[in-house]
Order: sequence, then structure tokens, then C-alpha cells
Amino acid sequence: MNDGGHMHGMAAPPPLGGGNYSSNGTTTMTMHRRHMMMHMTFFWGKNAEILFNGWPGYDHLGMYVLALAVVFSLALAVEWLSHCNILRPETASSRRGSAAAAIGVMQTVLYAVRIGLAYLVMLAVMSFNAGVFLVAIAGHGVGFFLFGSRAFNKQNHSSGKTSDLPPMNC
Repeated sequence: MNDGGHMHGMAAPPPLGGGNYSSNGTTTMTMHRRHMMMHMTFFWGKNAEILFNGWPGYDHLGMYVLALAVVFSLALAVEWLSHCNILRPETASSRRGSAAAAIGVMQTVLYAVRIGLAYLVMLAVMSFNAGVFLVAIAGHGVGFFLFGSRAFNKQNHSSGKTSDLPPMNC
């Protein structure tokens, strides 16, 4: 039986933006704030929330460009950490005791920072803003070109070690 799409016995969801509910079911709105729609498909535009509530804001082109620069920088940093050699290369025989433990702790900290930055890039892309998606790809691409490709790679690969951290795997 078709009843016009009504769902009997189901309460309506509360209105966005909060409100005060009275005992008779009426709502009085107390917040007068512009709400941004959560997109579930890619969209173009500067009106998006990226990483933090209210950032970069509504109708702020400069802040949107700053947000894109931050996402680009985060992706670039992920690639740098994936291909860097910060820790001093040592022979296996000299890595004993506390020196080996200290190097292990530093590697673990670098790994945690790299994964944290990668998750921030992923969360930024989950805003479904096409500009954010493109700058994230560009940041990873430029970062790989600068730090991982053979174009600027000045490392000696005779030791077999290419970076401090293991490669990122999906």
C-alpha cells in the first residue's frame, strides 16, 4: 500500500544547528550560523571545510589558497620522510646496545610522524573538494620527483639502504 512516502511511527531527525525542544515537540532555533553541506561526491569550489571545523571558512579565497598550500606541503613532507636519510648510516657491528635502541626510537618517531602526516592528507582529501584532491596528488608527485626519483637522487646505493623508513604499502 502506497501512503505517499510517509513513515508512520518514525520521528523526524532533529534540525541541523541545534535548538531548544519544548515538551510539545516544537523547536526554537537558538543558533544563527551558516552550515556547510557535507559533500559525498567531488565538487569544485572554495567553500569547503578542510581538516578543521570552519577552516578555511566561507567565501575566503585567500584562506582556501592557504589550505591548498598546507595540503600540498603535507603531501610533500610525506614524500620527503619516505625517502630521507636523516639517521647517520652506521655499520651493523657498531649498532649494539643503547645506540641501536636510540636509532630504533628515532626511526619509530619518524615513522609515526610520516603516518600522521599521511593521514592528515587523507582526511583533507575526504573533504571531496577537487582542488584539495589535485594539490594532494601534485604534492606527492613533486615530492617523489624531488626526493625519490633518479633526477635528483645523489645517494650511493652500494649499501642497499635507500631511506630511514620502510616504503609505504597499501
